[in-house]
Amino acid sequence: MPLFNIRKAWAFLGVALLATPFSWGQAPSSRVALCGACHGAQGNSTLPNIPSLAGQPKIFLENQLVLIREGMRDIPQMKGMLDNVPDSELTALAQHYAALPATKPNASRQQALYSRGEALSKDMRCGICHLPNYVGREQMPRLAGQREDYLLLTMRAMKSNQAVGRDPIMSASLHGISDEDLQAIAHFLALTTP
Repeated sequence: MPLFNIRKAWAFLGVALLATPFSWGQAPSSRVALCGACHGAQGNSTLPNIPSLAGQPKIFLENQLVLIREGMRDIPQMKGMLDNVPDSELTALAQHYAALPATKPNASRQQALYSRGEALSKDMRCGICHLPNYVGREQMPRLAGQREDYLLLTMRAMKSNQAVGRDPIMSASLHGISDEDLQAIAHFLALTTP
């Protein structure tokens, strides 16, 4: 085949791929709708103990989706939902939610609890991994603006070594912290604007 025809063939293939309804790197709308039933249509959860996904770091989301799919992170409500979902689709879901804006917290600030949580978060150096504004990076989740109940649930699970599939450094970091202090940290982080 002459070089000129090969170029035409590649050009045609490129146009055909661009015209397909499913764009590479784009999460299928059916999967996004399924996720949105619990995590919110725009990735901001309104359900108790269900995390918001909007604005989370892409690598963090991608890692969690793989851990859930592979059964290394057991979430009963998600059993079977990610079975046989290819890596490319998990990456597309992670990109989708990472690109969505996290909503501002909609809760009343209890100033004493907030101040205590702020001081504890600084003393415990949470900002070293999660960044000083707690927006997370790479495989570290965004904590700022996350649901307070979910933050508390997760920290309690980490403290008691019940957070399977999560970073074990967090279990060590929370060792010996009282439940009252965990509540203060959760309150502060939830009301911190992402």
